[in-house]
Amino acid sequence: MRVNPNPYPDLLAAVAQTQQEINTDEQQISTGSSVNVPSDNPAAAAILVQNADQTSKDDQFQRSSGSIQNEIQNADSTLNSVITSLQQAISLGVEGANGTLNASDRAALATEVRGIQSQLVSLANLSYQGNYVFAGTATQTTPYVLNPNSPSGVTYAGNSGVNSVTLGDHFTLQTNLPGSQLFSASGTDMFQGIQDLINGLESGNGIPAAVSEVSNASASIDSQRVFYGNALNQITAQQTYLSGESVQLAQQENTVAGADLPNVISNLTTAETSLQATLTTIGQTAHINLFSYLK
Repeated sequence: MRVNPNPYPDLLAAVAQTQQEINTDEQQISTGSSVNVPSDNPAAAAILVQNADQTSKDDQFQRSSGSIQNEIQNADSTLNSVITSLQQAISLGVEGANGTLNASDRAALATEVRGIQSQLVSLANLSYQGNYVFAGTATQTTPYVLNPNSPSGVTYAGNSGVNSVTLGDHFTLQTNLPGSQLFSASGTDMFQGIQDLINGLESGNGIPAAVSEVSNASASIDSQRVFYGNALNQITAQQTYLSGESVQLAQQENTVAGADLPNVISNLTTAETSLQATLTTIGQTAHINLFSYLK
């Protein structure tokens, strides 16, 4: 019978190997993943890196879509308020066209319309998170300023550009219409119509024509609100898609690297038992010498 005079290296190696198995099992139980370092499964690790990158992008797209959704909802709500104000101006104009009113009455109505004009300027200067929504791409520039020297009573300082945002790998959304298109387009210039109505009420001339101008502007703005409704629908659809993709990515991650917890727990129990047995053997071996085997 051959006796190993120095069994400690083998026993210590067994302890180290078993301890490593225990550490691996405990980490898998803690993380729920069978791939915690690339060496665990290089192919799966590569898939997980791609998965994490796409998940991160989708999360960012979701956050961006939420912010843009709020901006567009604010824009649409503001346009609704603009139309309400224009309808009030039209009512005042119709009242002012009544031949029984005197100059003083019409002047009082003109004052009310001037108040509406100021309201419209404020609405057209809608700001969201520090950016002017209706200024085109000049989002840091106040788009409309009251200007008594302008034929329309205002000056537009924005531009005719549009803004877009990326909400997916292959999805870009236009987020605004410029004020030059919404409020100041030739033939449907809201501010020109309001200024003409003010002038008509003050002079007593051209009131019906001015009322018609304001009505045309109101109809134009109302029709263009479809853009914002469509944009909101597209955002909702994209959010649904991104949510679905996030679920798929989570499922893929679990399929590729999800730990088989019952099996891992069983392995852990076995490894702990094996470790304890090895440590016991080491303790017993410390009291055994060569003469014990020769007896």
